[in-house]
Amino acid sequence: MVSVGLSHLRVCDLGGQLAGAGATKILAAFGAEVIRVEDPATRGMWDALRGVGPFVDERRGVNLGAGFNNHNVGKLGVTINLRQEAGKQLLRELIAVSDIVCENFAAGVLDRMGFGYDELRRIKPDIIYVSNCGFGHSGPYRDFKTWGPIVQALSGLTFTAGLPDREPAGWGYSYMDHVAAYYMTVSILAALHQRERTGEGQHIDLATVPAGIAMLPTEVLDWTVNERPARRPGFPDGNHADFGEMAPHGIYPCRGEDRWIAIACRDDRDVALLSKVVDEPRLTDDRFATLEQRLLGADALDALVSACTRTREASSLAAELSAAGVPASVVKSPRERIDEDPDLAEWGLFPTVTHPEIGTVRVEGLPLRMSASPWSISRAAPCLGEHNRHVLGGLLGRSDQELDELTKRGVI
Repeated sequence: MVSVGLSHLRVCDLGGQLAGAGATKILAAFGAEVIRVEDPATRGMWDALRGVGPFVDERRGVNLGAGFNNHNVGKLGVTINLRQEAGKQLLRELIAVSDIVCENFAAGVLDRMGFGYDELRRIKPDIIYVSNCGFGHSGPYRDFKTWGPIVQALSGLTFTAGLPDREPAGWGYSYMDHVAAYYMTVSILAALHQRERTGEGQHIDLATVPAGIAMLPTEVLDWTVNERPARRPGFPDGNHADFGEMAPHGIYPCRGEDRWIAIACRDDRDVALLSKVVDEPRLTDDRFATLEQRLLGADALDALVSACTRTREASSLAAELSAAGVPASVVKSPRERIDEDPDLAEWGLFPTVTHPEIGTVRVEGLPLRMSASPWSISRAAPCLGEHNRHVLGGLLGRSDQELDELTKRGVI
């Protein structure tokens, strides 16, 4: 089924990596025509994801990066050299027939290319223009260059994660790219609604560092009210409840290599149920009788729970605890999460696409259902310049002879 929810929209996508590409992937999944513009002169390295892994086999190249394919499914792809005036003219023509222009260059880059918001409005008065960068286009840090892990450090996310007496561990790679993509999608839909009411477009200035700070409401509140930092001497590690509201609450080892279970005991009743399931009466000893006592003896409590879980198989133990009413789950491996989870299979969260060079692979879908306008992902990401003739010829009206000449001159 092809979604028609946003099929009336055309997006000129100048974004890259994930912060920009993730938002337009969502729009494409709901039917928007997204035209991904790239630079022919750099052989696709405008977007660093084009040539990096993971890869399906030993082949390497600008069309073989699985990350790029995952974040750009459903889009058309063209190449335009914006260093040449003929290329700039092509982009002007594409903007003129588009509803939305998206980019995630550093602040000011598109202005220096001659495509700032004032110029975009001259080309298309009701254009919606979304710029996505670390600190936005104003303020003292506007020229600061960021990347996913840098944004996490600047926003304070990195500071919140890690083991006691160790350096902050961070949140993995580029979580903020995902979050910025979601904010970008919401802002585009809000701007479209405003344009339908007023006929006016607008510039959306999205900053990923403040978006990261918005993910820290409890930490921000604790500092504002109590002047307590998220990491302080003796403060539990990232597997414990943030503010001492539960214990035991953590990740515990199970039988087998790299097998773990997550357990959260919300109250005395959960602790009693855990004690019964793992057959360890010492969990309800007087020394662990209250939450305050369990928190004071957290290390001994965790050691006792770990000794019990270490001999148990993770899946069966998680099932027993859940059946008893104790929140618990296996810490799932990629195989368990993607291949063996019946819930995700029912959701259809990993659809299959066939890429002309990579082959048939699964990609990430969207974790939502809409009864009237469902999303659809069926087309792989474009190879570099794959749709030049379809878009620049069919949409913009350039003849085959003109396109051949533009190719020879390095314009496309």
